[in-house]
Amino acid sequence: MTIDPKTAKDFDDALSIETLPGGIIEVGIHIADVSHFVVPGGALDKEAAERGTSVYLVDRTIPMLPERLSNDLCSLVPNQDRLAFSAVFDFTLTDGKAKIVKEWFGKTIIRSSKRFAYEEAQEILDKKSGEYLSELSLLEKIAQSLRREHKAQGAISFEKDELQIILDKDGVPIEIKKKIRGETNKMIEDFMLLANRRVAEFIEKIGKTEKKLFVYRIHGEPNREAIQELALFVRSLGYKLNISEEGEVSPKELADFLARMEETPIKNIVHTTALRSMAKAIYSTKNIGHYGLAFHHYTHFTSPIRRYPDVLAHRLLFSYLNHDKVPKSLWDEYETLLTHASEREQKASEAERGSIKYKQVEFMKNHIGEVFDGIITGITEWGIYVAEKNTLAEGMIALRNLKNDYYTYDTKRYRLVGERTKKTYSLGESVRVKLTDANLTQKTLDWTIVEE
Repeated sequence: MTIDPKTAKDFDDALSIETLPGGIIEVGIHIADVSHFVVPGGALDKEAAERGTSVYLVDRTIPMLPERLSNDLCSLVPNQDRLAFSAVFDFTLTDGKAKIVKEWFGKTIIRSSKRFAYEEAQEILDKKSGEYLSELSLLEKIAQSLRREHKAQGAISFEKDELQIILDKDGVPIEIKKKIRGETNKMIEDFMLLANRRVAEFIEKIGKTEKKLFVYRIHGEPNREAIQELALFVRSLGYKLNISEEGEVSPKELADFLARMEETPIKNIVHTTALRSMAKAIYSTKNIGHYGLAFHHYTHFTSPIRRYPDVLAHRLLFSYLNHDKVPKSLWDEYETLLTHASEREQKASEAERGSIKYKQVEFMKNHIGEVFDGIITGITEWGIYVAEKNTLAEGMIALRNLKNDYYTYDTKRYRLVGERTKKTYSLGESVRVKLTDANLTQKTLDWTIVEE
């Protein structure tokens, strides 16, 4: 089965599950075999390498591969034989704890029985009734065990609120709401993390005698000064992040801190600030581990339809499974390709954020003059940044528009203080605001405070 967003057109991962004799549960994580079609040095390969990634904007997708491949020949559509690269794991499940007793990697031909949207699979689990209930329930139990183990290892969860922007037939936003991330979303993520980690660990095992060229997804330790600044920042807001005198913080401590922030009004602010203190995850042939995920070995193997590094990982893994010799001359070539892929990924992320911001402003343009509930997301010497609570559309209240007093910026506590009234505006505070302008060209919103 595949489980994807409702709007997905390219299905690059599928799950299978079967109970074997002796109570062994076999779970297959099946990934579209893009490398079968995209051969090294060909026109498709050169174009995919140049693009590096698919770009997902609010109103369109710019695919890395031609749609004939991404939406059809490579896509794991239901009731069609499809080429896949599979990671198959045998589990025991005792008292809710899943343990891997055997693993296998190789090329396969699969036929998906069902295409689920996340919401459909979630409804079956919630109602405990529907197609493939027993299979989904068993997958859920194994995924929950994997997640608990991962969390215990110190994995950091940067779960900011994500948006679902609904467009009309002309591409104009008519509704914006927060995405609901259900159990099925987490379940798919858990199995993809498992495949990515175990593939990288497999390469490490076979590379004991001779180091193997491979594609790693790496994430270095955060900058110590940035972590010290983060600790000072959250302390000014009344929270504590435990760090060493040298400015070091373990992934587990940071993960626990972010978990404590989940139910606070400043969750998104803290997550954004913490992310800025982190090194960026990149691709490399040199493995230094993944700090944020608390993995010593990690790759990207599960999305070759939309990420070029995954195609490279497939090629190398297949070569090693066949005991082929990978020439030393490829090391520099792969490092150059991965550096480019990291740069393209960053550009795609910027484009995606810009697309969301544009559609937020376009949506709010029809609501000028209306009053909203907002939350203060930023304080500067020139004004207050406020995000509307439902759409997360962020705009600014210029300091000059705070007419009731003269406000100064308290840099130590990240707040504005009125000289006469002593009224304060602080990060995370709820405010009522009126929208006075929406500028699509600059992607900006202007608010004014509504006095209670």
